[in-house]
Order: sequence, then C-alpha cells, then structure tokens
Amino acid sequence: MPATETVRLDVEGMTCAACASRIERVLGKQDGVSEAVINYATGDARVVFDPKLTGIGDLTGAVHRIGYEIRPANEEPVAADPAIRSALAVLALAAVGTALVIWGVHAAVTVTAATVVTFGAGWQFHREALVRARHLTTNMDTLISMGSLAAYGYSIWALASEAEPYFHTAAFIVTFVLAGRYLEARAKGKASEAVTRLLSLGAKEATVRTGDTVRIIPVEDVVPGDELIVAPGEIIPADGVVIDGTSEVDESMMTGESVPVLKVKGDEVFGATVNQQGLIVVGAKAIGSESSLGRIARMVEDAQATKADVQRLADRISAIFVPVVLVVATLTVAGWMTAGSGFGEALALGIAVLVVACPCALGLATPMAVMVGTGRGAELGVLFKQANVFERVKKVDTVMFDKTGTLTAGAMEFRAFHTSIDQHRFLQLVASAEAGVSHPIGMAIVSEADRRGIELLPLLSLTNHPGLGVEANVDYTPVWIGTDELMAKQDFTMPEMYPIVAASLEQAGSTVFFAGWYGEVKGLIAVGDQIRPESSRAVADLAAMGISTVMVTGDTQRVALSVAETVGIEEVRAGVLPGEKAEEVATLQAAGLTVAFVGDGINDAPALTQADIGMAVGAGSDIAIESGDIVLANTSPVTVATAVDLARGIHATIKQNLGWAFLYNTAAIPLAVLGFLSPPIAAGAMALSSVSVVLNSLRLTRYGRRPKNAR
Repeated sequence: MPATETVRLDVEGMTCAACASRIERVLGKQDGVSEAVINYATGDARVVFDPKLTGIGDLTGAVHRIGYEIRPANEEPVAADPAIRSALAVLALAAVGTALVIWGVHAAVTVTAATVVTFGAGWQFHREALVRARHLTTNMDTLISMGSLAAYGYSIWALASEAEPYFHTAAFIVTFVLAGRYLEARAKGKASEAVTRLLSLGAKEATVRTGDTVRIIPVEDVVPGDELIVAPGEIIPADGVVIDGTSEVDESMMTGESVPVLKVKGDEVFGATVNQQGLIVVGAKAIGSESSLGRIARMVEDAQATKADVQRLADRISAIFVPVVLVVATLTVAGWMTAGSGFGEALALGIAVLVVACPCALGLATPMAVMVGTGRGAELGVLFKQANVFERVKKVDTVMFDKTGTLTAGAMEFRAFHTSIDQHRFLQLVASAEAGVSHPIGMAIVSEADRRGIELLPLLSLTNHPGLGVEANVDYTPVWIGTDELMAKQDFTMPEMYPIVAASLEQAGSTVFFAGWYGEVKGLIAVGDQIRPESSRAVADLAAMGISTVMVTGDTQRVALSVAETVGIEEVRAGVLPGEKAEEVATLQAAGLTVAFVGDGINDAPALTQADIGMAVGAGSDIAIESGDIVLANTSPVTVATAVDLARGIHATIKQNLGWAFLYNTAAIPLAVLGFLSPPIAAGAMALSSVSVVLNSLRLTRYGRRPKNAR
C-alpha cells in the first residue's frame, strides 16, 4: 500500500450541510485521496491522501474552483468571541430594521428599513448565493436569498401597483435566520470549550535550572532535557520525570480523577497538571503538541473530524435537498395560482417553502453531538478516537478485563518465599536474573533483595520464554525462573512440599513462581498485585447497564478466582498466554457476544484490535493506545463504565437530533405547501430547528455532573 498522509484543514464558506457534502465529494474525487471527511459543525476537513499523487495545493485549488476555500488548520485554538460578536452586531442591525418595518410609521421609513435589513444585514446570504450560482450549485443561502429577495421585490412592485406589500416578510426571514446563526455560533463556541479549555491550562513560563543558574523562559522555549523547577501551586510546564523532590500533583485536568497523586523521584509527570505541595525538579521529555496534553487535544479533534455512519445518510439527503426544494417552491406558486390565488399570496407560500426547508438541522445533528460528547469525555479522562465508536458501543454486552494493570494496580509487591537452600544465596541468584527483566514482578523481587542488602551478581545472558518465565546465566550459574510448566519442561525435580505451599499462597491471591538450577527446583517466590479499590464498583456499574464481565489473565486459576471473587466477576479465563488473549476475545464473539476488551500492555494490542471495542488504559504502552478505539486517561476501572455510559448517551443524542431534524423537514414542507405556514413563521421555525439540535447536544456538557438516572 502507498504511504499516506493525514491532514486537517480549515474550511471557509460553508453555510449548511449541502456545502459540506459538495466539498467532501470534490476532495474525494482527487487523485491520491483515499478519504475526505468534512465536518460542518467544526468547519474543518480531514483528508487522507498519497503525497506522491497530490498535495495541499491541488486540494486547495479543487475546492476553490467550486467556490470555497481551505487552508492548513490552526495549531492553536481560535477564539470564538469575534465571530459571536460579529453575528450579534449584524443581528442587532436586522432587529432594529425589522422593528421599524413593523412600526410602519411612513412608507419611506418602511422601504428604507426593509432595504437595510434585506441588503445590509442579509448581504451574507446574497453574496454566498451568487458564489454558488457562479459555480452552478445551490445551498441554504440560495434559499434564504431567493426568499428574502422575492418578498422584497414583490413589495416594491406592490407599492407601485397599490397591492399589499410584504416588506415585513423579507425582514423577518433575514432576522430570524440571523438569530438562529447567532445562537448557533454561541452554542458551537460552548461545544468546543472543552478542548480550548484543556489547551489553555498549560503553563506560560518555565523556570529552568542550568548548573547554578536559574532563569525563567517562555514555555515554548523549553527543550527535552531541560531541568524545570516547579514550586508548590505552579503548573508543570512539560511532560517529564521527577529528578528531585517529592510532592502531590493534581492531575484532574488530564485524567478526570480529583485525588492528587504522590510523585517521587523517577515518577512521570504531565504538562499542565498542578504541583500542590513540595518543590520538585522535573527533567523535561515532551512539550507542546508532543506532550500528553497535546496528544489528548489532537485525539479529540481527530474524533470530531470523523463522521458517524448514520450521518452519511443525512449528508446524502442534504446534498440533493436544496435543488428539490427549489422545484417544490416553484410548483407551490404555480399550484396556488392555478387554484385561483393571487400572485402575491402564491408567492408568499412559495417563499415559505424555500425558507422552512433548509436542511441545517440535518447537517448539525451528528457533528454537534460528537463535538460536545468528545469534549466532555476528554474532561472525564475518556478519549474517543472515531465517531463510529458510539454506534458500536451501544451493542456491547460483554467487557473483558485484562487483570494486571486494569482491575489491579499493576505494581507487584514481594510477599513470601520458600527455599531448601541458603536464603541469601537463593534470593541473590533469583534477583540477579530478574534485574534484567523490565517487568513489575522482576522489579518487586529486585526491590526485596535491595531491602535486605543483598548484592546482585553479574547477569551474563537472559532469554525470555513468554508466558512461562526466563532463563538466565547469573555469574555462570544457569538459573530458570517461572511456572511449574517451565520447570517440568526442563525436567527439574520438584520437592513434594512446593506445590502444596504454592497452592496455599495462590488461594490467598498471590502469584507464585518457581526457581531452579542444575536440574532441581530450589525454591518458590510469591508476589502479589493490589486489587484496585474501585474495581468492584466498575463491575457493578457495568452490570447495572446489562453488561457482563469476564477476566482474562496469565495467572493460575486459583489466583484468578481469588481476584474475580473479590471484584464480583463470575467468568474467568486463567492461564492465558499473552498471544492467546485475542483468541479468547474471538471465542466470545463466536458465541454471539459483542465484546469490549480493556488492557494496557504491549501484548494486549492484538486483543484490543480483535475486540468490537478496544479500550486502552492511557497509562499503558503506546502500542496499546494506538490499537484501542477508546483511550482511558484515568487508570481507574470505573472509567470503563463511564466510557460506555457516555458513548451510549452520545449515540442517543445523535438519534434524537436526527429524529427531530427528519421529522421537522418531513412535516414542515407539506405544511408550507398547503399554506399553513407564513414566511415569517417558516423562517422562525427553520432557525428554531437548528437551535433545538444544538441545545439538545449541549445537554451532554452536564454528563457526570448529575445522577445518571436524571439523563
């Protein structure tokens, strides 16, 4: 497959979903473009293309030829306030002019006011309609422009003919639509607040230590390797590692978890989190767009730039809607005149059809819900990577947890050991072998040896046997550490008491490993992983949603059952090798279940990909995060339930929005054709339909701030 690039672009000139569909079609037809998604709500495009076949210049030219403009997206969030203030100013002009038209104190005042509203406040509609006409296309502005100009033009003719003018109709159309756009602009600004607020939380300056010199620099000048001094109450300027000091850090803006996290030397910290107590020195590792905060913002923006499958149907309808409405409006005028109505009355009914039929609500239905929902998710530590996740999560009936690092803390502690030889010698050889293994179990054993003051021996070689253990050459002694299966494969002699002791330790929830050399098992070691206190609540929350839970682990059946019983999980898959987790997911799927898999390790990536929904714990590996559909920045398993519940809420909101939008257009057009809607009422109804969709989407900003049963 050719190498592709993905680029985000800002789009100018869109006023309705029909515009988005047209741009999407044009970009999709360009050589080398494999995917193009235009988001009307956010005003941007996401294009995947082969740089050998096309480039940004080609894409820009193609869009320009149909009357729109695109440019590389701004890296920094753009303030919505200027656009909102501009929309309010134009609305105010239209409102004052409309009031003068209604007042009707004098014909000259009425005509002047109607002219100012129609051609001044409403100029944006006419300008866009002209641009579309030059490219032989139509959009929402075509309908608004034709409707208002028809009412205004007829009114001028009516004055000369002593017929009843419709200046108020032209003014009402422009004013109501502008009111809708103003409310829409405000709502869009509120919808994007979550990401903007996240990005604004970063530090503006950093205190950098270079030898004995301390200086304050702009945060954008920080480079990896800088030593950053962070005093209590200050924002940590960049992702990094604590190299000196101890403190508690408020990471709530990153994970949604309100409890401060203790940080000591060697611990990771994240930019934009807040140091609360002690002074710490941080070695900078990642800043700006490469930091955790930057990655979170980019992930949310990428999700907002994708399109749910259900929206594609709405887009296809919107693309053909405007031309169809023009035909219907023309037929309405002709039909009423044939039925005996005067031209003025028939024209008013045709104008009502033009105005009421705008498919804006259809275009906003899905992207507004996605934009608000993904933003709220980011605040809660839940990152959705694709808009189609919401539809798939709704079908999930089973969640499979990888035990270590999800239901448990993933921080092993040394608990006990038994040996038939000198204890010092046993631990020395085992710890020396485990010193070469970057695994929580090995670290726990090495830490215990260090606590006992045991000096480690040279590690000459190390071979990993996935799912079984390790083989090491420690100071020329061939040491084997692992499961009883590994010991049996090496034909090691097993003392009779060891399996009995191991069973007792496993019954209590410890994980047991054997160690041996020269053909004999010399002893065993028990380590344990702390069960997260929130695991039981997570399982209960999922059960309350009708979702069953399964635990998969490489541990023995006895250890697995002990953990499962504690947290309330009934089904256990124990003794599963790392490469077999995906097979366990597939087995559940073959039984007709829709499975979400939760994991954090490199060896979880195949299972995350195999699952219908992959949930990667954000504290885990980059490979796991890339493989997941949902990233959980908060390591608490309760976030799994939050992710499912929020995704279901977003999907429900999308369905509500689309249902309202389809119902509105299905009912409003016939009512206008039959003469039950006047143009001013039609304009108000059209504006109200879009605002209703936006306001319904904004309810998601309150998710998690009230009891679930209140939604």
